[in-house]
Amino acid sequence: MAGNKVRRRSAREIFTAFLRLGLTSFGGPIAHLGYFRTEFVEKRAWLDEQQFGQLLSISQFLPGPASSQLGFCIGLLKGGWLGALCAFLAFTLPSVMLLVVFAGLSSFLSGPVGIAIVHGLKLVACAVVADALLGMSRNLCPDAKRRTIAVAAAALLLVFSTSYMQLLVILLGGIAGVLALSGTASNNAATPISVSFGKRTGSVLITVFFALLFALPLFASAAPNLLSVAEAFYRAGALVFGGGHVVLPLLEDSVVTQRWVSPDQFLSGYGASQAIPGPMFAFSAYLGALIPTGAGALLTAAVALIFMFLPGFLLVAGVLPFWSSVSHSPVAARVIAGVNAAVVGLLGAALYNPIFTSGIEGTQDLAIALVGFGLLAVWRVSPLFVVLWCVLASVVPVLI
Repeated sequence: MAGNKVRRRSAREIFTAFLRLGLTSFGGPIAHLGYFRTEFVEKRAWLDEQQFGQLLSISQFLPGPASSQLGFCIGLLKGGWLGALCAFLAFTLPSVMLLVVFAGLSSFLSGPVGIAIVHGLKLVACAVVADALLGMSRNLCPDAKRRTIAVAAAALLLVFSTSYMQLLVILLGGIAGVLALSGTASNNAATPISVSFGKRTGSVLITVFFALLFALPLFASAAPNLLSVAEAFYRAGALVFGGGHVVLPLLEDSVVTQRWVSPDQFLSGYGASQAIPGPMFAFSAYLGALIPTGAGALLTAAVALIFMFLPGFLLVAGVLPFWSSVSHSPVAARVIAGVNAAVVGLLGAALYNPIFTSGIEGTQDLAIALVGFGLLAVWRVSPLFVVLWCVLASVVPVLI
């Protein structure tokens, strides 16, 4: 890495470091950022605080999985393209393997106990998304103007629930940020970051991102085949700002609305993804394994996974050579703030539909989900315990 004295790392060293995180990083995307800082700033000293802060800002600014983009950047800076690939694979494969296995077993969850397990996982989604919404609203909507953007975004999405409206809301959030959020601070990091490639390569990567975004829909169809799967997951990965739980409504629109995956399969898999470490976007592999393309579950899962992550990685790698020129822009800071506020509204709308409407069937379900929310928001336990609580609370009445 140019601009500092820290040496590059071997692909094996990068893979080992990220595999450890991929096996142990429970708690979702926000928690992952803390794990990364502890591992690479405090323990290994691969980055200093300023460099980590800049990479974090880039990852939050761009659409895609923020924690995975941050890991990809760290791998890219420390080991080049091979290092970036090793970081992605090591951090992602453990969760992918677990979710693909769960998808294979989902057909056996058809009896009373199996149905109760699936329903319990849907209640996990209620608790986890509610906690994520609370945390994001505190951090991303600290004033009345941003809360107004969030409320307006949620209202629009509840009335007009389409993927096009989601994109429009994100764009309107950015415009509202420029117009209304004057005074928002930008990132003033002192230590520069640089990569082994220049702005020309960055421009090519950004061009590829837009080319795939506009070209894939021309060749995709409503039928579930590999090309339509690639288009649906690439679109979701390209349009989701905030990563993590925010991808839920985009994926739901892509795979449930088209009846590739049932609502129960979708929400139970989302609940199961809370019980495992690693990136939440690995949920795409679970969905891919269930989509009947005729090409096989593993191949479809691989296509869904690759095209879910690809747009975020193309963008973040493309932007890195240009970062020093735009990092101090107050306009960019206001756009980010407005988009983040709109993302809070998007997640709030998703909490009601499809999560609440599909998961809560009565007061008992509401009580179970509220206790799960309390475990996360008040007692700050691991999401794994929330999964155990919601599943057991749903299964025990069936067994009695």
